[in-house]
Amino acid sequence: MDLGTANTIIISDDKIVVDEPSVVALDQQTNKMIAVGGGAKLMYEKTNSKIRVIRPLRDGVIADFYACEQMMRGLIKMVHTGNHLFSPSLRMVIGVPSGSTEVELRAVRDSAEHAGGRDIYLIYEPMAAAIGIGIDVEAPEGNMIVDIGGGTTEIAVISLGGIVSNNSIKMAGDDLTADIREYMSRQHNVKVSERMAERIKINVGAALTDLGEDTPEDYVVHGPNRITALPMAVPVCYQEIAHCLEKSIAKIENAVMNALESTPPELYQDIVHNGVYLTGGGALLRGIDKRLTQKVGIQFRVADDPLHCVAKGTGVALKNVDRFSFLMR
Repeated sequence: MDLGTANTIIISDDKIVVDEPSVVALDQQTNKMIAVGGGAKLMYEKTNSKIRVIRPLRDGVIADFYACEQMMRGLIKMVHTGNHLFSPSLRMVIGVPSGSTEVELRAVRDSAEHAGGRDIYLIYEPMAAAIGIGIDVEAPEGNMIVDIGGGTTEIAVISLGGIVSNNSIKMAGDDLTADIREYMSRQHNVKVSERMAERIKINVGAALTDLGEDTPEDYVVHGPNRITALPMAVPVCYQEIAHCLEKSIAKIENAVMNALESTPPELYQDIVHNGVYLTGGGALLRGIDKRLTQKVGIQFRVADDPLHCVAKGTGVALKNVDRFSFLMR
Protein backbone atom coordinates (compact mmCIF):
# COMPACT_ATOMS: atom_id res chain seq x y z
CA MET A 1 0.00 0.00 0.00
CA ASP A 2 1.19 3.48 -0.92
CA LEU A 3 -0.50 5.60 1.75
CA GLY A 4 -0.06 9.00 0.13
CA THR A 5 -1.10 12.52 1.03
CA ALA A 6 -2.97 12.90 -2.28
CA ASN A 7 -3.73 9.31 -3.36
CA THR A 8 -3.70 5.86 -1.79
CA ILE A 9 -2.85 2.90 -4.00
CA ILE A 10 -3.22 -0.74 -3.02
CA ILE A 11 -1.59 -3.59 -4.93
CA SER A 12 -2.65 -7.20 -4.37
CA ASP A 13 -1.33 -10.19 -6.36
CA ASP A 14 0.63 -7.88 -8.69
CA LYS A 15 -2.51 -5.93 -9.65
CA ILE A 16 -3.50 -2.39 -8.74
CA VAL A 17 -6.80 -3.07 -7.01
CA VAL A 18 -7.36 0.38 -5.46
CA ASP A 19 -6.22 3.76 -6.77
CA GLU A 20 -8.24 6.41 -4.95
CA PRO A 21 -7.80 9.94 -3.56
CA SER A 22 -6.80 9.98 0.14
CA VAL A 23 -10.10 11.52 1.22
CA VAL A 24 -12.85 10.35 3.58
CA ALA A 25 -16.30 11.81 4.33
CA LEU A 26 -17.70 11.38 7.84
CA ASP A 27 -21.07 12.12 9.38
CA GLN A 28 -20.60 15.14 11.65
CA GLN A 29 -22.85 13.74 14.41
CA THR A 30 -22.17 9.99 14.41
CA ASN A 31 -18.62 10.05 12.99
CA LYS A 32 -19.57 7.16 10.69
CA MET A 33 -18.00 6.96 7.27
CA ILE A 34 -20.24 8.17 4.44
CA ALA A 35 -17.85 7.87 1.51
CA VAL A 36 -14.19 7.22 0.79
CA GLY A 37 -11.78 7.85 -2.08
CA GLY A 38 -13.26 9.27 -5.28
CA GLY A 39 -16.77 9.45 -3.83
CA ALA A 40 -15.53 11.55 -0.91
CA LYS A 41 -13.43 13.77 -3.18
CA LEU A 42 -16.54 14.69 -5.17
CA MET A 43 -17.91 16.14 -1.91
CA TYR A 44 -14.68 18.02 -1.09
CA GLU A 45 -15.32 21.78 -0.67
CA LYS A 46 -19.03 21.19 -1.44
CA THR A 47 -20.40 19.88 1.87
CA ASN A 48 -23.07 21.11 4.26
CA SER A 49 -22.82 21.29 8.06
CA LYS A 50 -23.80 17.62 8.51
CA ILE A 51 -20.83 16.19 6.58
CA ARG A 52 -17.15 16.61 7.19
CA VAL A 53 -14.74 15.75 4.36
CA ILE A 54 -11.19 15.14 5.54
CA ARG A 55 -7.81 14.54 3.99
CA PRO A 56 -6.29 12.53 6.87
CA LEU A 57 -2.68 12.96 5.74
CA ARG A 58 -0.82 16.25 5.61
CA ASP A 59 2.83 16.67 4.61
CA GLY A 60 3.16 12.90 4.27
CA VAL A 61 2.11 12.10 7.85
CA ILE A 62 -1.18 11.26 9.56
CA ALA A 63 -2.89 14.44 10.74
CA ASP A 64 -6.19 12.80 11.76
CA PHE A 65 -5.72 9.31 13.23
CA TYR A 66 -9.42 8.31 13.34
CA ALA A 67 -10.14 9.56 9.81
CA CYS A 68 -7.07 7.74 8.48
CA GLU A 69 -8.18 4.48 10.09
CA GLN A 70 -11.69 4.86 8.61
CA MET A 71 -10.24 5.67 5.19
CA MET A 72 -7.94 2.62 5.24
CA ARG A 73 -10.84 0.39 6.32
CA GLY A 74 -12.99 1.69 3.47
CA LEU A 75 -10.26 1.27 0.86
CA ILE A 76 -9.38 -2.26 2.05
CA LYS A 77 -13.10 -3.18 1.84
CA MET A 78 -12.97 -2.23 -1.85
CA VAL A 79 -10.54 -5.13 -2.32
CA HIS A 80 -12.57 -7.61 -0.24
CA THR A 81 -15.99 -7.04 -1.76
CA GLY A 82 -17.28 -10.56 -1.05
CA ASN A 83 -19.35 -11.48 1.99
CA HIS A 84 -16.93 -12.19 4.82
CA LEU A 85 -18.19 -13.26 8.23
CA PHE A 86 -15.01 -11.89 9.77
CA SER A 87 -12.84 -9.11 8.43
CA PRO A 88 -9.69 -10.63 6.89
CA SER A 89 -6.34 -10.40 8.68
CA LEU A 90 -3.87 -8.98 6.22
CA ARG A 91 -0.13 -8.91 5.76
CA MET A 92 0.69 -5.39 4.58
CA VAL A 93 3.71 -3.42 3.39
CA ILE A 94 3.15 0.35 3.59
CA GLY A 95 5.34 3.09 2.09
CA VAL A 96 6.29 5.92 4.49
CA PRO A 97 8.35 9.13 4.05
CA SER A 98 12.07 8.65 4.71
CA GLY A 99 12.04 11.59 7.15
CA SER A 100 9.34 10.04 9.39
CA THR A 101 9.87 10.12 13.15
CA GLU A 102 9.24 7.10 15.40
CA VAL A 103 5.95 8.66 16.50
CA GLU A 104 4.81 9.06 12.87
CA LEU A 105 5.82 5.47 12.04
CA ARG A 106 3.89 4.21 15.06
CA ALA A 107 0.80 6.14 13.92
CA VAL A 108 0.92 4.41 10.52
CA ARG A 109 1.36 0.98 12.15
CA ASP A 110 -1.52 1.57 14.56
CA SER A 111 -3.85 2.78 11.80
CA ALA A 112 -3.02 -0.27 9.67
CA GLU A 113 -3.61 -2.65 12.60
CA HIS A 114 -6.96 -1.05 13.45
CA ALA A 115 -7.94 -1.29 9.77
CA GLY A 116 -7.43 -5.09 9.79
CA GLY A 117 -3.70 -5.59 9.26
CA ARG A 118 -1.98 -8.54 10.93
CA ASP A 119 1.70 -8.39 9.90
CA ILE A 120 2.61 -4.76 9.21
CA TYR A 121 5.88 -3.89 7.48
CA LEU A 122 6.98 -0.35 6.64
CA ILE A 123 9.29 0.66 3.81
CA TYR A 124 10.70 4.08 3.01
CA GLU A 125 9.06 5.51 -0.11
CA PRO A 126 12.27 6.16 -2.13
CA MET A 127 13.32 2.54 -1.56
CA ALA A 128 9.86 1.30 -2.63
CA ALA A 129 9.97 3.59 -5.70
CA ALA A 130 13.39 2.22 -6.69
CA ILE A 131 12.09 -1.36 -6.41
CA GLY A 132 8.98 -0.39 -8.40
CA ILE A 133 11.12 1.05 -11.20
CA GLY A 134 13.00 -2.24 -11.41
CA ILE A 135 16.33 -1.20 -9.86
CA ASP A 136 18.33 -3.88 -8.05
CA VAL A 137 18.49 -2.05 -4.71
CA GLU A 138 20.76 -4.70 -3.17
CA ALA A 139 23.50 -4.24 -5.79
CA PRO A 140 26.78 -2.47 -4.83
CA GLU A 141 25.86 0.49 -7.01
CA GLY A 142 24.54 3.96 -6.32
CA ASN A 143 21.09 4.98 -7.58
CA MET A 144 19.25 8.21 -6.82
CA ILE A 145 15.47 8.58 -6.57
CA VAL A 146 13.52 11.84 -6.33
CA ASP A 147 9.92 11.06 -5.34
CA ILE A 148 7.74 14.19 -5.56
CA GLY A 149 4.47 13.30 -3.86
CA GLY A 150 1.54 15.31 -2.56
CA GLY A 151 2.91 16.19 0.88
CA THR A 152 6.67 15.52 0.74
CA THR A 153 9.52 15.28 -1.72
CA GLU A 154 11.73 12.30 -0.92
CA ILE A 155 15.30 12.28 -2.22
CA ALA A 156 17.49 9.27 -1.54
CA VAL A 157 20.73 7.64 -2.70
CA ILE A 158 20.38 3.86 -2.46
CA SER A 159 23.10 1.19 -2.43
CA LEU A 160 23.43 -2.36 -1.02
CA GLY A 161 19.84 -2.46 0.22
CA GLY A 162 20.07 0.73 2.27
CA ILE A 163 19.67 4.49 2.03
CA VAL A 164 23.12 6.10 2.04
CA SER A 165 22.02 9.74 2.03
CA ASN A 166 18.56 11.20 1.93
CA ASN A 167 16.64 14.43 2.17
CA SER A 168 12.92 14.63 2.94
CA ILE A 169 11.31 18.05 2.58
CA LYS A 170 7.73 19.17 3.14
CA MET A 171 7.54 20.80 -0.28
CA ALA A 172 5.54 18.92 -2.90
CA GLY A 173 2.35 18.85 -4.95
CA ASP A 174 0.10 20.41 -2.29
CA ASP A 175 2.46 23.38 -1.98
CA LEU A 176 2.43 23.89 -5.76
CA THR A 177 -1.38 23.88 -5.64
CA ALA A 178 -1.31 26.46 -2.81
CA ASP A 179 1.11 28.62 -4.86
CA ILE A 180 -1.35 28.63 -7.76
CA ARG A 181 -4.28 29.61 -5.51
CA GLU A 182 -2.32 32.48 -4.03
CA TYR A 183 -1.11 33.63 -7.48
CA MET A 184 -4.61 33.61 -9.00
CA SER A 185 -5.91 35.65 -6.06
CA ARG A 186 -3.07 38.17 -6.13
CA GLN A 187 -2.50 38.49 -9.88
CA HIS A 188 -6.01 38.04 -11.32
CA ASN A 189 -8.24 38.90 -8.33
CA VAL A 190 -10.12 35.63 -8.78
CA LYS A 191 -10.98 33.17 -6.01
CA VAL A 192 -10.17 29.56 -6.90
CA SER A 193 -10.78 26.43 -4.85
CA GLU A 194 -8.13 23.84 -4.08
CA ARG A 195 -9.66 21.53 -6.69
CA MET A 196 -9.61 24.28 -9.35
CA ALA A 197 -5.96 25.07 -8.55
CA GLU A 198 -5.20 21.38 -8.98
CA ARG A 199 -6.89 21.39 -12.39
CA ILE A 200 -4.79 24.42 -13.38
CA LYS A 201 -1.65 22.54 -12.31
CA ILE A 202 -2.64 19.48 -14.36
CA ASN A 203 -3.61 21.45 -17.48
CA VAL A 204 -0.94 24.18 -17.64
CA GLY A 205 1.49 23.43 -14.79
CA ALA A 206 5.14 23.72 -15.86
CA ALA A 207 8.63 24.02 -14.40
CA LEU A 208 10.06 25.87 -17.42
CA THR A 209 8.89 29.00 -19.23
CA ASP A 210 9.95 27.49 -22.58
CA LEU A 211 8.61 24.00 -23.24
CA GLY A 212 9.34 23.96 -26.98
CA GLU A 213 6.86 21.76 -28.86
CA ASP A 214 5.14 20.44 -25.72
CA THR A 215 3.26 23.70 -25.17
CA PRO A 216 -0.20 23.16 -23.62
CA GLU A 217 -3.15 25.32 -24.62
CA ASP A 218 -4.21 28.13 -22.29
CA TYR A 219 -6.65 27.03 -19.60
CA VAL A 220 -9.71 29.17 -18.84
CA VAL A 221 -10.34 29.56 -15.11
CA HIS A 222 -13.87 30.40 -13.92
CA GLY A 223 -14.47 31.92 -10.50
CA PRO A 224 -15.80 34.91 -8.55
CA ASN A 225 -13.96 38.22 -8.40
CA ARG A 226 -12.25 38.50 -5.03
CA ILE A 227 -13.63 42.02 -4.43
CA THR A 228 -16.93 42.31 -6.32
CA ALA A 229 -17.92 38.58 -6.30
CA LEU A 230 -18.92 38.94 -9.98
CA PRO A 231 -18.13 35.95 -12.23
CA MET A 232 -14.81 35.96 -14.09
CA ALA A 233 -13.27 33.88 -16.87
CA VAL A 234 -9.47 34.17 -16.85
CA PRO A 235 -7.27 32.44 -19.48
CA VAL A 236 -4.02 31.18 -17.91
CA CYS A 237 -0.90 30.17 -19.84
CA TYR A 238 1.83 27.77 -18.73
CA GLN A 239 4.52 30.51 -18.63
CA GLU A 240 2.81 32.42 -15.82
CA ILE A 241 2.24 29.20 -13.84
CA ALA A 242 5.95 28.37 -14.29
CA HIS A 243 6.79 31.81 -12.84
CA CYS A 244 4.44 31.34 -9.88
CA LEU A 245 5.94 27.90 -9.06
CA GLU A 246 9.54 29.14 -9.34
CA LYS A 247 10.32 29.47 -5.61
CA SER A 248 8.87 26.09 -4.66
CA ILE A 249 10.69 24.23 -7.44
CA ALA A 250 13.91 26.00 -6.42
CA LYS A 251 13.50 24.43 -2.95
CA ILE A 252 13.30 20.97 -4.54
CA GLU A 253 16.46 21.77 -6.55
CA ASN A 254 18.29 22.80 -3.37
CA ALA A 255 17.21 19.62 -1.59
CA VAL A 256 18.58 17.53 -4.48
CA MET A 257 21.88 19.42 -4.32
CA ASN A 258 22.09 18.87 -0.52
CA ALA A 259 21.56 15.11 -0.95
CA LEU A 260 24.26 14.98 -3.63
CA GLU A 261 26.70 16.92 -1.43
CA SER A 262 26.55 14.21 1.24
CA THR A 263 26.94 11.35 -1.28
CA PRO A 264 30.27 9.44 -1.22
CA PRO A 265 32.37 10.01 -4.40
CA GLU A 266 32.13 6.41 -5.67
CA LEU A 267 28.33 6.44 -5.45
CA TYR A 268 28.25 9.94 -6.96
CA GLN A 269 30.09 8.52 -9.98
CA ASP A 270 27.44 5.79 -10.32
CA ILE A 271 24.65 8.40 -10.18
CA VAL A 272 26.31 10.48 -12.91
CA HIS A 273 26.47 7.33 -15.03
CA ASN A 274 22.98 5.98 -14.24
CA GLY A 275 21.10 9.28 -14.03
CA VAL A 276 18.41 10.20 -11.50
CA TYR A 277 14.86 8.81 -11.55
CA LEU A 278 11.84 11.04 -10.91
CA THR A 279 8.71 9.43 -9.46
CA GLY A 280 5.45 10.57 -7.85
CA GLY A 281 2.74 12.87 -9.18
CA GLY A 282 5.12 15.84 -9.20
CA ALA A 283 7.25 14.07 -11.82
CA LEU A 284 4.41 14.74 -14.29
CA LEU A 285 4.94 18.52 -14.04
CA ARG A 286 5.94 19.62 -17.52
CA GLY A 287 9.67 20.26 -17.93
CA ILE A 288 10.68 19.26 -14.39
CA ASP A 289 13.17 16.66 -15.70
CA LYS A 290 14.77 19.14 -18.13
CA ARG A 291 15.01 21.85 -15.49
CA LEU A 292 16.70 19.58 -12.94
CA THR A 293 19.06 18.23 -15.63
CA GLN A 294 20.11 21.78 -16.53
CA LYS A 295 20.53 22.78 -12.88
CA VAL A 296 22.44 19.74 -11.60
CA GLY A 297 24.29 18.59 -14.73
CA ILE A 298 23.13 14.97 -14.28
CA GLN A 299 20.48 13.34 -16.49
CA PHE A 300 17.06 13.24 -14.80
CA ARG A 301 14.49 10.80 -16.18
CA VAL A 302 10.78 10.48 -15.42
CA ALA A 303 10.12 6.84 -14.52
CA ASP A 304 7.57 4.82 -16.46
CA ASP A 305 4.23 5.12 -14.64
CA PRO A 306 5.64 7.47 -11.94
CA LEU A 307 2.35 7.56 -9.98
CA HIS A 308 2.47 3.84 -9.19
CA CYS A 309 6.20 3.21 -8.62
CA VAL A 310 5.96 3.26 -4.80
CA ALA A 311 2.89 0.99 -4.79
CA LYS A 312 4.53 -1.47 -7.19
CA GLY A 313 7.61 -1.50 -4.96
CA THR A 314 5.53 -2.31 -1.88
CA GLY A 315 3.97 -5.19 -3.86
CA VAL A 316 7.41 -6.65 -4.66
CA ALA A 317 8.52 -6.11 -1.04
CA LEU A 318 5.43 -7.99 0.20
CA LYS A 319 6.60 -11.08 -1.70
CA ASN A 320 10.13 -10.74 -0.31
CA VAL A 321 9.54 -9.85 3.35
CA ASP A 322 11.89 -12.65 4.44
CA ARG A 323 14.69 -11.52 2.10
CA PHE A 324 14.57 -7.71 2.33
CA SER A 325 16.32 -6.72 5.55
CA PHE A 326 15.46 -3.03 5.12
CA LEU A 327 11.76 -3.56 5.85
CA MET A 328 10.72 -2.18 9.25
CA ARG A 329 8.34 -4.00 11.60
